[in-house]
Amino acid sequence: MRIVVHGQQAFGKAVLERLLERGEDVVAVCCAPTKEGRPEDPLVEFAREKSLPVHQPASWKTPEALELMKSFKADLCMMAYVLLFVPQEVRDAPKYGTFQYHPSLCPWHRGPSSINWPIAMGKTCTGLTVFWPDDGLDEGPILLQKICEIGPDETLGDVYFKKLFPMGVEAMIEALDLVKAGVILKHAQDLEAGSYESWFNRKVAQLDWSKPAAEVYNWIRAANPQPGAWTTVNGTTFSVFDAATTEGAGKPGEVLVIDEIGIKIAAGSGAVLAKRVRSGKDAKLAAHEWAANAGLKVGDVCVFVEE
Repeated sequence: MRIVVHGQQAFGKAVLERLLERGEDVVAVCCAPTKEGRPEDPLVEFAREKSLPVHQPASWKTPEALELMKSFKADLCMMAYVLLFVPQEVRDAPKYGTFQYHPSLCPWHRGPSSINWPIAMGKTCTGLTVFWPDDGLDEGPILLQKICEIGPDETLGDVYFKKLFPMGVEAMIEALDLVKAGVILKHAQDLEAGSYESWFNRKVAQLDWSKPAAEVYNWIRAANPQPGAWTTVNGTTFSVFDAATTEGAGKPGEVLVIDEIGIKIAAGSGAVLAKRVRSGKDAKLAAHEWAANAGLKVGDVCVFVEE
């Protein structure tokens, strides 16, 4: 079967590695254009090491892009982390079309930050979907899905790198085997029964200390390691990474304790223990070290800043 791999970053590279290990016939590799001054994408570097043809069109919405996909005479296109919009004509050019990986249980958490949001919402499970994309965002019919737990202390990094990344690579291979066996499953998504959320970006990641400690902690986990859940105290902004819920009471955002374990901060109910923090792009520090450097003291109050 002639396969096009369209993707980027470590996930795209890992899928390509597995395909080549299996001896699959990868006829082309497509990736987003390399931005000026940025290093080459890991998928592109690996494909070139393996002497595979690499294509990086700036847009897939052109007649030239359609002709490019047709020129591969592919049986299947496998999309492994693709951010550029690909029109239907291009997706349908391979004999069996195009399937795509998405790290959520579609139709739930469709959108660009699908791993962050279930954690932020305190959910205890998530998963991945391999689906046949249409012109909607993550809205196409489903080929297969896999479920995984979200542990009570797991972060965005834990869920992705330890679970959804390796599971996703294997799911892409399983999906390929289904297509090769003629099992072309297409289960329609009930979009009204799911959800769409936009970017879990820096603005969203600001901590609201008026919420219960458990909710604040979920927000911290959902933003670790990126974009980093942050707050402001005495005009200084810092991000909280390693943390835990704990007992304590005070005005929301009030610093209750500073010791070698961390900085205890009151929430709407209960408290959060910040263990590792960072200001700006500085190195991450043990919270008590950062507090000493910043002149933080018990009684100071972390505030929510309207942006």
